[in-house]
Amino acid sequence: MNETDGLLYAFILDGKGGGRAVGWPEIENWTPDQGILWVHLDRRGSHTEHWLEETSGIDPVICETLLQEEVRPRVLPLGDAMLVILRGVNLNPGADPQDMVGVRVWLEPNRIVSLRHRRLMAVNDLREAVEAGVGPTGPGQFLHRLADQLIDRMGPVINELDDRVDELEDEVLTAHSAALRTKIGEIRREAISLRRYLAPQRDVMSRLPMEQASWLEPVHKAHLREIADRTLRYVEDLDAARERAAVTQDELNNRLSDQMNKTMYLLTIVAAVLLPPSLLTGLFGINVGGMPGVENIWAFSIVVTGLVTIAVVEIIVLRRLKWI
Repeated sequence: MNETDGLLYAFILDGKGGGRAVGWPEIENWTPDQGILWVHLDRRGSHTEHWLEETSGIDPVICETLLQEEVRPRVLPLGDAMLVILRGVNLNPGADPQDMVGVRVWLEPNRIVSLRHRRLMAVNDLREAVEAGVGPTGPGQFLHRLADQLIDRMGPVINELDDRVDELEDEVLTAHSAALRTKIGEIRREAISLRRYLAPQRDVMSRLPMEQASWLEPVHKAHLREIADRTLRYVEDLDAARERAAVTQDELNNRLSDQMNKTMYLLTIVAAVLLPPSLLTGLFGINVGGMPGVENIWAFSIVVTGLVTIAVVEIIVLRRLKWI
């Protein structure tokens, strides 16, 4: 099995939770009587497009959608088959969780074809479950377990986002740093990015239990309804986190504005107190004849005392006017 040709792994499921790993020869010669085939492909693999369009027998419109560069969560039933596109948080090393990874799944009664480009932990969990003999037994269970794994991994990311908003709400009450604006902006961007894909995924999960595919049993639909409720709750949590971050930013802006107003007010008071003394010192500083007190040795002391007296009187007047 060579990943460069597009085949990441493939199994023929035994209907009991296990499966037998197969390669391209078995995939191309597979028939429904052998068991349910699950093929997991790299969307950009060298052989992926050829197999989908030339050998798989999947409708060309579906193949085109499976191979698209950028897709949003959606569900498209076609007879007794179904195309489902979902997104999961990016938990690959060095990646941002809000940079969500897409998985495209084509489900038939006896075949499952899934595609991705970047590694997705939820699909890897299903592979490990099949190897351990506790994997999905059919396409219905595969779908609800995949959706369940995706939403499980979203929970910690969204909860961590909520915790960061809580910390910022506490920090903004004690700190007056403009650096908080950057943190708040990052949280809002993350919430918006996560919601961008999670909101349409909520609609997909709400619609799936209403589909009438023969392989989608009532128990699967019940699980999907539960996952839809969890997805809805996470969308609401993201909306709340974004709104709380906006309120926190408004509070921070108000505090910074109050600080600026107090500073400007203080500077204005200082300027008002110093304005009359500045006028007098400027007047006595002109170099023209007839300046009083030039020959008096006490003149400087008298002027300084007068300036101090004027400043004190101004302060007293401003206090009585309750300006300071």
